[in-house]
Amino acid sequence: MNATTDVLIIGSGIGGLITAIKCVEEGLDVTLVSREGTPWESNTYWAQGGIVYAKDDLGDGLEADIQAASSHTSSTEAIKILLKHSSHVLDEYLLKKSFTQFERNKEQELSLTKEAAHGMARILYAGDHTGKNIHQSLFEYLLKISKEKNKNNFKILTSHTAIDLIAPNHHGVGLNQRYDFPQIVGAYLFDQKNPQVIKMIAKKTVLATGGIGSLYLHHTNSDAARGDGHAMAQRAGAYMANMEFIQFHPTALYSPSTGRKFLISEALRGEGGVLLNTSGERFMDRYHPQAELAPRDVVTRSIVSEMLLDKSECVYLDVTKLGKEYLLERFPTIHQYCSSHNIDITKDLIPVVPAAHYACGGVVVDGRGRTSLSHLYAVGEVACTGLHGANRLASTSLLEALTWGHLAAIDITSSVKSMNHYAAAQIKDWELSSGPFEMDLVAQDLISIKQSMWNYVGIIRSRQRLSRAQAMFIELNHEVRQFYKNAKLHDQLIGLRNAVEVALMVVGASMKNRQSVGCFFLTQD
Repeated sequence: MNATTDVLIIGSGIGGLITAIKCVEEGLDVTLVSREGTPWESNTYWAQGGIVYAKDDLGDGLEADIQAASSHTSSTEAIKILLKHSSHVLDEYLLKKSFTQFERNKEQELSLTKEAAHGMARILYAGDHTGKNIHQSLFEYLLKISKEKNKNNFKILTSHTAIDLIAPNHHGVGLNQRYDFPQIVGAYLFDQKNPQVIKMIAKKTVLATGGIGSLYLHHTNSDAARGDGHAMAQRAGAYMANMEFIQFHPTALYSPSTGRKFLISEALRGEGGVLLNTSGERFMDRYHPQAELAPRDVVTRSIVSEMLLDKSECVYLDVTKLGKEYLLERFPTIHQYCSSHNIDITKDLIPVVPAAHYACGGVVVDGRGRTSLSHLYAVGEVACTGLHGANRLASTSLLEALTWGHLAAIDITSSVKSMNHYAAAQIKDWELSSGPFEMDLVAQDLISIKQSMWNYVGIIRSRQRLSRAQAMFIELNHEVRQFYKNAKLHDQLIGLRNAVEVALMVVGASMKNRQSVGCFFLTQD
């Protein structure tokens, strides 16, 4: 099956939504793709903390804070772009157009909070469900303007999995197409409900697929964050960078089960919460002068050190001194979730452990979201703008996705109307295999990847651990490729193929980096 669109956006988080909104406003034909049954399943939706508001004097010192958090590895150009454009985009799309409901004081002025490594309170928030509010308001606005245009120029395809980006030099029907300049002209999409592959030809393609957190045994991400965009981009030949920099959030709710961990927002520490070891002693002031407000990588490793010293499975966050009334009003989601697990945060200590949280690296993009491949853009966590360097400053990720999504859309609208679609007949149709598909095998392989990533490519890495992980993933990648080639296509099989390739990227980048910096920590063998 063939289809065409002006702009194909793969992913429905904040980066994908803001790109879609601007393109729809300009009258472009836009197709938004989500591999989930609903567009809500994204890291944006689950984000608790907030979004930096760098307007006027609130931007003072932000560059220094970003650089300090990243151990001075962030791109100065990316920071300048963020400072120049972000507050305008936030004002226009979150405050004026989609009316995102942020917390306000009695005078109806925007309330601001402070998080770790920030020199001042400059973060907008909506209780402890900021991402949900942003996501819902943007999506509702997108639907509204698409109806107002009355041109049916916006489509959303749920339960569709992007398999591969279409590059004529890889997927062309003729040998001479191998010499075409590297470009992306769409993507192959797998319709999960009606098993078929759509050859979607697009003038511009945008990756907004999120991160890779769910490749770890313990993580705070949506299960959809399995690195699909990273893998597709690399297979197509896009330039990747900083894949070794995986940020682990210091405080996820401890539970012996594996999989997604409930995030205990950094804002709790920003508001005065303190970390205690199993002996009830506050320990962060022994590791960093900013104590609980130190950069995330420092807090994470400090917690791991305390757990090793005490031979414990967790540490504790004490927020009881903040007061019951305040906690119920400011952190209702965290209170409700913890209560369902028999923890009353107004009087009980919260057991917390680190968990994989954010990928600082990804597909390298410029100041307009353009990748090294013509007509391919990347926004949000899948992209590497250079803003985060070796470690991300709290609450900058939503702002980065919002800003670069908007800038990418501006670049797209400036050129797409003069373009023609690539001839679909010159691109190969996808050939479906009909061999046996065993879900148990896929599930077992995914568990192996998650365990190996956690044990060997986790918070603290060593040459020996990385070498073992690399050998395992090389062998598994060979087996998965054979399985993938012959088995009946399935979303989980596509995910497995991508997962092992991304795992190899992280291991490879880790083995090349011999310097412990930011959230990358390498022990000496």
